Amino acid sequence: MTDLPRKAITRTAKLAALPLGFAGRATWGLGKRIGGRPAEIVAREVQQRTAEQMFKVLGELKGGAMKLGQAMSVFESALPEEIAKPYRAALTKLQEAAPPMPTRTVHAALEERLGPDWPELFQEFEDKPAAAASIGQVHRAVWHDGREVAVKIQYPGAGEALLSDLSQLSRFARVLGPLVPGLDIKPLIAELRERVAEELDYALEAASQQAHVEEYAQDTEIMVPEVVHQSDQILITEWLEGIPLSEVIADGTQEQRDRAGQLLAHFLFSGVSRTGLLHADPHPGNFRLLTGDSPDGPPERWKLGVLDFGSVNRLPGGLPEPIGIALRLALESDATGVYELMRGEGFVKPTIEIDPDDLLDFLLPMIEPAQVDAFVFDRQWLRSQAARMADRHSPVYELGNQLNLPPSYLLIHRVTLSTIGVLCQLGATVRMREELEAWVPGFAADPESEDRAEEANTEEGAEEGADEGVEEGPDGRVEEGVKEEPEAAETSA
Repeated sequence: MTDLPRKAITRTAKLAALPLGFAGRATWGLGKRIGGRPAEIVAREVQQRTAEQMFKVLGELKGGAMKLGQAMSVFESALPEEIAKPYRAALTKLQEAAPPMPTRTVHAALEERLGPDWPELFQEFEDKPAAAASIGQVHRAVWHDGREVAVKIQYPGAGEALLSDLSQLSRFARVLGPLVPGLDIKPLIAELRERVAEELDYALEAASQQAHVEEYAQDTEIMVPEVVHQSDQILITEWLEGIPLSEVIADGTQEQRDRAGQLLAHFLFSGVSRTGLLHADPHPGNFRLLTGDSPDGPPERWKLGVLDFGSVNRLPGGLPEPIGIALRLALESDATGVYELMRGEGFVKPTIEIDPDDLLDFLLPMIEPAQVDAFVFDRQWLRSQAARMADRHSPVYELGNQLNLPPSYLLIHRVTLSTIGVLCQLGATVRMREELEAWVPGFAADPESEDRAEEANTEEGAEEGADEGVEEGPDGRVEEGVKEEPEAAETSA
């Protein structure tokens, strides 16, 4: 009972067609150029054909193939426009829809998981899916109590297909590189594989979503739909009407873009602080701009609807405090402080020597959004950062290769970069510093801790004066205080 291809040999053959197809189109393009057609026109045609095939294969296979496609789609903002444009339409389709399961498969799944009397649970049920994604699809319905609901049904065989796809894609990572130039695909695939079990567990997803529902119940800016029912491979939540962020990206007004961007940044930082859970799938298909009864504004009345809590990072204490400390020290141009903090947290390995000033110069352009009251996120800024990091002849490239990303920061890093990618797709002006000050521990200096440090320094000076003539070593208490602050490095820029 499945229309999702599960045989490894079938799926592997389709995935293998991606790099082989790319090579074939490159050869076709070379022939066209030899035949006299302009290189630029031929290159655009090759890129367009590649994008079309990528969407067709990744979308049809769903599972891990589509999950990778969705994760890749938010990074198109970092690519040069002549490369990004042909991919944009194809990749962003993966954020909202994919080829659906046939109705017979949907009904069979509902009968198996809700029982033979499943139609009695609904006043209405739309057989045509409202959205189809990587491991499941969503149907609009009316629950037996009259509430409009979203019925999320996991594809039969999704778990097996997800693991198989990601294993095969990791083997093809090197040759898949040309499909989205500038994106390091292999670490992305590895991180997605680590979260397979959580993605497939709808009970865990329901618990994560309900935790957000309770926290944001009275919130004026964020809305999370309530969980109505959950059973094996079925998750039913209240229906959330709104403008998909993908539509705002495509043709939204500047007011819509700015409001959506501000709320997205707000949710990224406030959500983990308030619930201890970091929403780890920030692609545009998972967000809605809710204008309610004020479609013409003012924007302050608009909310952000948040969907899909299948992938979260559990951080009971919120974001690690060293992230905020590192950001603050970098903005204060404390190169030594940043370096010691990053070394202490494992971003700089003991065997690696890096000049602190070079490290600060490496970081500052990336944290530019935190330096000003309001920052304009756009594709040009992200492209400049990507180009700076990708230039193999640049000292920046060499320094970047010397840094290490500790495992505990991997998902935080990926989520933050993905969110920045979406903000740049939106072209939003965002008060990022305001969100950092409100929600990121360590970013705003603690006046009490500064007062204590000042008192300690005054007492130390008085003791040194009283014991004049005695050669003092480093004060143990003060040394301990110095070590207490630098604990980790900023990776979320």
